[in-house]
Amino acid sequence: MRNASLWWIIAGIMLLLDFYVFQAVKSVSVSLQEKNKMIVHIVYWVVSASTLIVLLSFPYIQFLQTSKVFRNYVFAILAGLFFAKLIGSVFFLTDDIRRGVMWIAEKIGGTRVQQVSETTTITRSVFLSWMGLGAGASLFGTLLYGFGNKYNYQVKKVRMAFSNLPASFKGLRILHISDIHSGSFQDKKAVERGVHMIMQQQADLILFTGDLVNDRHEEMDDYLDVFNKLKAPMGVYSTLGNHDYGDYVNWPSAEAKKQNLELLKQVHAKMGWRLLMNEHVVLDKNGEQIALLGIENWGAKGRFPKYGKMNEAYPGSEKYPFKILMSHDPSHWDAEVRVKYPDIDLMLAGHTHGMQFGIENPYFKWSPVQWMYKQWAGVYEEGKQKLYVNRGFGFIGYPGRVGILPEITVIELA
Repeated sequence: MRNASLWWIIAGIMLLLDFYVFQAVKSVSVSLQEKNKMIVHIVYWVVSASTLIVLLSFPYIQFLQTSKVFRNYVFAILAGLFFAKLIGSVFFLTDDIRRGVMWIAEKIGGTRVQQVSETTTITRSVFLSWMGLGAGASLFGTLLYGFGNKYNYQVKKVRMAFSNLPASFKGLRILHISDIHSGSFQDKKAVERGVHMIMQQQADLILFTGDLVNDRHEEMDDYLDVFNKLKAPMGVYSTLGNHDYGDYVNWPSAEAKKQNLELLKQVHAKMGWRLLMNEHVVLDKNGEQIALLGIENWGAKGRFPKYGKMNEAYPGSEKYPFKILMSHDPSHWDAEVRVKYPDIDLMLAGHTHGMQFGIENPYFKWSPVQWMYKQWAGVYEEGKQKLYVNRGFGFIGYPGRVGILPEITVIELA
């Protein structure tokens, strides 16, 4: 890893968290027999110590960085344990604050605050400790359950009406996918089923909005014969996402990184996909035309790169009455597209994955990713402009989906 010191900092935070959570473990195990109590304590620290050892080994052992099993499952379990303890700590902190307030009240008032009766079956502290451990365990269990959803592809159908859409394009069916992340796949048959679902939609046009791989072009070697089956009457077009540039890898040289990107571009070509690199093409139907623009990754959040150049893709598209933009990062819409290009009718994006975790039903949609991205899943409208954010076909980091399932989008223009 580029910054091993970061992992030491993370390990230090986790160690402090381990000591804090252990106080709750001691509280709930106080009534156990000494032998059983010791077993509980030993198991807790063996798991905690193993977690820290693996984390500290990660920057120095190449196998851990390249192993799909480690990156997909072991790392996810470690992260799950961390967040489970973090959630539990909220309850423990609540109890500590409560006890602190009682202590201050005693000191200031000079009288002892009434304590819980000896006959009470469970103290507030033990109750909150159980609540915290239960909440953490529930989160961890939910993340384990989500492992089974990573190939559970969902077809979402959306109809979008535009007053300036040429008549010949009314009823056009666009198949939108994003964030394949082939480097995370371990079940080729499951991915083939997803591609088969795409072809069953019989769309007129297929558009892919970036992140074909996690880092390296060779991650597509085993999946070229899967995704090259994607065909549509009006073609398959694609763009690059932030992961496609290899920015998250320690390359031996700048030339090696550049070569990786060039080979990835060739992967798109081998599959028959037309990769749009800060340019536009014209789609023709019955003598009427619309413009399809595609730019490289351009992100307004965090440290995501701004390789995209709208000033190269847009010129020449002005004369067409309707325009579709493919841009990987949805933050591009508010930051530049709506501000400078109000005649871009529809932008298609991905990137967020809906964080692969959240709650979604006909009445309510929530994910922690919305704290960073205003537009993170589904349809958004401002004036005459529309944005659609695909929830992602693949996965990265966490090898699962909870609530926010992998998506195949069918957009019908009207």
